[in-house]
Amino acid sequence: MDNSYIKIEEFPWWLHENTDEHLLIKEETSTHDNIARQKVHGGGLCNKNYAEKRNLQNYVKVQAGEKAYQCSLCDKTCSKLNNLTKHMRTHSGEKPYQCIQCDKSFSQNGSLKIHMATHTGERPYQCNCCDKAFSRKDNLKIHMKIHTGERSYQCSQCDKAFSHQQNLIRHMKNHTGEKPYQCSQCDKNFLHKHHLISHMKTHAGEKPYRCSLCDKAFSRNDRLNMHMIIHTAERPFQCNQCDKGFVQNSNLTRHMKVHNGQNPYQCSQCDKSFSKNSSLKSHMKIH
Repeated sequence: MDNSYIKIEEFPWWLHENTDEHLLIKEETSTHDNIARQKVHGGGLCNKNYAEKRNLQNYVKVQAGEKAYQCSLCDKTCSKLNNLTKHMRTHSGEKPYQCIQCDKSFSQNGSLKIHMATHTGERPYQCNCCDKAFSRKDNLKIHMKIHTGERSYQCSQCDKAFSHQQNLIRHMKNHTGEKPYQCSQCDKNFLHKHHLISHMKTHAGEKPYRCSLCDKAFSRNDRLNMHMIIHTAERPFQCNQCDKGFVQNSNLTRHMKVHNGQNPYQCSQCDKSFSKNSSLKSHMKIH
């Protein structure tokens, strides 16, 4: 055997006789032998060889359940050097794995491989309860909670519970009043990013959602869906005081003021008030 290698079961004790280093290696090798007998061959020694003594020491520590590599920036420890290298990228922000299809980059090669499935359309993880499929196994696990009804993320402010942690985080903003998405064109703020994106279309004059039955177009899909009820003659919002029905809930709310005697729209020129803003505007023409 090449003397530049250390073989665990034939470690040359005479090289370090009567030294602290010898005692350390002997103790670690003894620990390794016990683990190797139990785990590797169930009674025999393993045949690992190392060019450097420190690699042997680290290997013995891994087998003993120890984590030999300590992060210098936090309290994280790793059993392998390459795991520590990956971890250090969380501190440095380094993302060496670049997608060739878009401008995204990743700190780990495995993350890049998962991302590439979004470009190929590959969805190998199939739900066995419906026809949905996913590019990532963890997304399938999250989806399965829909079928099981599991809602493990409970709001501490109300009785709502969610199957996804991200949905709980989003919901909590309703309690805090947080609206982090600011319009750059006006003073409006939004709870969700997609609401801001929809709002920005009003500034751009963009109306991509077109009605298939008339020439109306809308900046938001929900507005188009609301408009489509006009063509069906459906009136889902029904007044419980009379037989009137409305396309929108806001119209029903406005109508209920008639029954309640509310007149919140006050004329600034006289003492008249109205239940509808449109009535106030008509009245203002008198002045």
